[in-house]
Amino acid sequence: MAGTTPGTPRVLRAMNDRAALDLLLEHGPLSRTRIGKLTGLSKPTASQLLARLEAAGLVVATGTVAGRPGPNAQLYGVNARAAHVAGLDVNARRIVAAVADVTGETVGEFELRTPGRRAESVVRQVAQALDGAVKDAGLTRCDVHRVVIGTPGAFDPGTGRLRYASHLPGWHSPTLLEELAAFLPMPVEYENDVNLVAVAEQRLGAARGYEDFVLLWNEEGLGAALVINGRLHRGFTGGAGEVGFLPVPGAPLVRQVTKVNAGGFQELAGAQVLSRLGRELGIDDELIRAPGTHHEVAARLLARAAEAAQAGEDGPYPRLLDLFATGLATGLASLTAVLDPEVVVLSGEVIAAGGEPLRCRVEAELTELAASRPRLIAGDVKHRPVLRGALESALATTRDEVFDTSR
Repeated sequence: MAGTTPGTPRVLRAMNDRAALDLLLEHGPLSRTRIGKLTGLSKPTASQLLARLEAAGLVVATGTVAGRPGPNAQLYGVNARAAHVAGLDVNARRIVAAVADVTGETVGEFELRTPGRRAESVVRQVAQALDGAVKDAGLTRCDVHRVVIGTPGAFDPGTGRLRYASHLPGWHSPTLLEELAAFLPMPVEYENDVNLVAVAEQRLGAARGYEDFVLLWNEEGLGAALVINGRLHRGFTGGAGEVGFLPVPGAPLVRQVTKVNAGGFQELAGAQVLSRLGRELGIDDELIRAPGTHHEVAARLLARAAEAAQAGEDGPYPRLLDLFATGLATGLASLTAVLDPEVVVLSGEVIAAGGEPLRCRVEAELTELAASRPRLIAGDVKHRPVLRGALESALATTRDEVFDTSR
């Protein structure tokens, strides 16, 4: 609302407009009377507000509600086509892109497989993935107001180079961000993938209502997102939360961690450790031998271990669950000592496979290892959480821009 004076009628109207739009996003279509009651506005003022928003193309009439005395009441909803955003989830094997309308509904999606692609093709890969999702949504690039791209590691704000993700080929050029900005017609933002999972959980999932929390992610890698006073904490170079590099008891001391792309916590509780633990415990079955990535094998083993624990079985599988829980709790104890979060959200395919038996064991171990005792809760956003977080991040900024009627 730049250029306006607080308290002027124009500003107050804009504040009422935004309040009404947020209510429509939260509740879905509402009548004029219902909007008036929820906002505290009089019927004439609510009518003027809706007329103003309809003229601006921000709300549309969606139908009527019957069953009450008198004429049917007109319902109004946010105009889904008022704006669109895109999110991209990048890893070494593929780029998944999605487009959402301003209400948050995903209207297009596309996956581009990228194994073995050459480094110089990154801009083309991003464009191809984005265009695939845009086409699936029946739109063009110019219809997208903003793009948020999630990657492992983080782009250093001082140098513009991607750090902490040496396994992502082609994304380390010092000119990459400039090239993407020149190629794409809309604003483009970049965020660490685990941070975006935290955004998704904060907006839609298990972390709603919490101002201070840690999200621990375990899938292809081990990482964390730190939310302090309701805001992501990224650190000076963007590397806050790269906890896989954390030295921890029970793991060899790793030096030159960014060169070897490994660290103590990753070696103790990363997905790759499950196969080794399984073999050491005498587990030599098809769950280990079957094809799959480290995190896919780990998820299979933990799912079987969780079943065994719930059934009250003895033997190697419950022991596997115990050892893995101790590893996770060991690293979490360090995070808890520094950050003292209200809750810890456990997320990612590997942790999710362990279910409630794993969560309970980690919480019990953390109680023994840490002075403060945060609640441990399972993440709620299961389907493409990085992508969902990218869309939510793009939507937050876009709504602030598009819904500002003071300009």
